[in-house]
Amino acid sequence: MRHVWTIAMREFKVYFTSPIAYIVLTIFAVIFGYFFTTGLAFFLDYSASMAAQGGGMGAPTMNVNQFVVEPALGNMSIVLLFLAPMITMRLFAEENRSGTIELLLTSPLRDYHIILGKWLAALLLYGCLLLVALLNLSVLFLYSSPDWKPVAVSLLGLLLMGGTMLALGTFLSTLTRNQIVAGALTFGLLLLLWVLNWISSFESSTVGRLCEYLAISPHFEQFSRGVVELKDLLYYLSAISLGLFLSKRSLEALRWKA
Repeated sequence: MRHVWTIAMREFKVYFTSPIAYIVLTIFAVIFGYFFTTGLAFFLDYSASMAAQGGGMGAPTMNVNQFVVEPALGNMSIVLLFLAPMITMRLFAEENRSGTIELLLTSPLRDYHIILGKWLAALLLYGCLLLVALLNLSVLFLYSSPDWKPVAVSLLGLLLMGGTMLALGTFLSTLTRNQIVAGALTFGLLLLLWVLNWISSFESSTVGRLCEYLAISPHFEQFSRGVVELKDLLYYLSAISLGLFLSKRSLEALRWKA
């Protein structure tokens, strides 16, 4: 694991010596801050309206987790469709373009050291995004009393979803030497996996159920409600393993060509 961590730290530093990390963090901070602020403003305005009307027997219970946290983190999962390709597009494509991939492939490092190291670096940068989200959500804990358990489960779901997207992006980055192509391929695949469950709305056969299971977004829904289900956990872990396995096979093909 020492080799994996060394590669991860090297790649993580490269993110911050290039504009990628700053662009991704800025975009995410602005968009998530907007979602969080508007959700919080709606919650406060609606709460004030209910209080001014004296509540009422039929008025819905105002829950900060349901009205603020869940929508904000749910919208964050959509933003990942655009940011994950930006994080992974350079991992191997840049190595292929500059020719440094040959140095990696002829080094004493094993393929899984290289793949896990680069994927872990991407996951660390993604973790910085989660920290930005957590920094926004910490305001709620200062001025109210939200239930922290659903928040923790939602963040776990986002971590698993992000890990899946990054693993698939890592694989697609091994297929080309052009970062733009790698990013476009990753976005296309992730978008397809995001909308794949739409087929189940008009197709109830085995194909429809299969598409619903393969879609990446439905598996986050339970996490966003603070519920961990084994099938969703297994889906994300299996998808991460598949992405890393395909990356290894692709890297082995590059090694033979080298």
